[in-house]
Formats: sequence, C-alpha cells, structure tokens
Amino acid sequence: MTARAEHRVRHRRRVTGRRAVIAGVSALGLTGAALVTTTLLSTAGAATAWPTATGSKAVSSTIKVSGTLDGKNVKYYGSGDLGSDSQDEDQGPIFELADGATLKNVVIGTPAADGVHCKGSCTLQNVWWLDVGEDAASFKGTSSSAVYTVYGGGAKNASDKVLQFNGAGKLVVTKFQVENFGKLVRSCGNCKKQYRRTVVINDVDVTAPGKSIVGINQNYGDTASLRNVRIHGDSGKKIKTCTRFKGNATGAEPTEIGSGPDGTYCRFTASDISYE
Repeated sequence: MTARAEHRVRHRRRVTGRRAVIAGVSALGLTGAALVTTTLLSTAGAATAWPTATGSKAVSSTIKVSGTLDGKNVKYYGSGDLGSDSQDEDQGPIFELADGATLKNVVIGTPAADGVHCKGSCTLQNVWWLDVGEDAASFKGTSSSAVYTVYGGGAKNASDKVLQFNGAGKLVVTKFQVENFGKLVRSCGNCKKQYRRTVVINDVDVTAPGKSIVGINQNYGDTASLRNVRIHGDSGKKIKTCTRFKGNATGAEPTEIGSGPDGTYCRFTASDISYE
C-alpha cells in the first residue's frame, strides 16, 4: 500500500485535439513512450460525460492483468476482502497490472479498495472511479525508464490522493477529470525507497473542492509540468497547483516548502492554468 504523505483532507462522499493523436490512442496503436511525446500536442478540452455502466461485477480477490483488459464499461466493485471503502493502507487493489499491461473502458464503483496497482509501465485508458477508496491508482515500477500513461477517464470523491506515484519513472496524465479530491497526483513523500519522479499533466479538468493538483519532492529532483489545466468552481483559487515538499525515506511527515511555478521543479506559467 501507499505511505501516508500528508494529513488527509476529508470530504463527505455523498455529495478535438489533433485527430491523428486521438485516433492512435483509440486504437491503442501508441506505446506508452509514444504517448509521452504525442499527448502534449493536444489542446482540446478533456471534460466528457461520465459513462453509464453496462453491467456490474463484484471482485473478492485482485484481478491480475497482463496484456490488455477491455472492461467494456462494466462496473467492478470490491467484495469480501476487497469490500472496504475505508482509508486502510493494508487493502489490496481491484486490479494489478503487470509491466506493459493496459486496462481500458472500466468503471470502478464502491467499495473501490485500493483501486489499481501498476507494477511497471502501464496504460490506463478511460478508467473511471466513482468513489475513490485508499487511492485510485498507484504506480510502483522501479525502473527509471518506466512510463505510466493515464489517458481519459476520471475520478470523484477522493478523501486524499487520486494518483499515487510511489515508483520510479514518468507519469503522464492526459484528458482526465477529477472532482471532490485531496490531491490529483502525489509523488510519495515518505516511502522507504525514494526515486526521482517526473509528472506531466496536460489537458485536464479539475473541479473543486480539492487541495492540490500535484505534489512533488523537490529534494529528490522531482519535476511536474502542467499544461492546459482548467479549474472549475474555485473562484477563490484555493486549490494549489503544484506543491513542493522535502520528502524522506523514514516514514515521517514530509515538509511543505513551497507552491506554484518556479521554473525548475514546477514547470508551468500562469497561462497554463485557467479558472472557469
């Protein structure tokens, strides 16, 4: 499971870009590495209607994926040992993806346990979380060349983190939407094994309430690039864009040392963020 990086933010749970890029992704003809290069070309809005589930399936033990699993918009939800909707860090995931695996067209309902784990490079395409459990997805590869691609989809009702970046490599989030959340992306602040991590967030919609779009560890050389980020319902600009921390490998609470663009670690300008 993930290490707690900060004190949790509590929310009540009830409450055309370039055609060649889109066509290539839809056909899954792009590799993770190619997506890192091409997704930055897109400037279209990410917001789309949330899908209607085509069916539902209870999951009592983790589904392990190698290759591609197309869920065809079936809703998967935890039961039995995966039936908790708490913030317990000892929960297993609904899906565990092997290095190079793809999960697409899946709705994850409640209880969601610990969502999705990627053991190495992976692609999550049009994966939707209706009510995030511990985390929506955790990225755990140990190679500096690992690429984790989140393309399309969205998440609601995350008490804390949505995308937890524990491993090494690069995480690219494109055409995603998030609402009622703590942090969209967090580079683990106190994991026992720490890495330099790269985050790219492009063409996403963020809807308040929320705490931070991305949190990175400056002392480990993390970087975060933000492009075409649209923030909705936050006229007071309370949602932090990019928060820099001093991380550690001891399990202690990481120290926040700054936020906003700085040209080195948080790589964006005011024009990359719009308030709508």
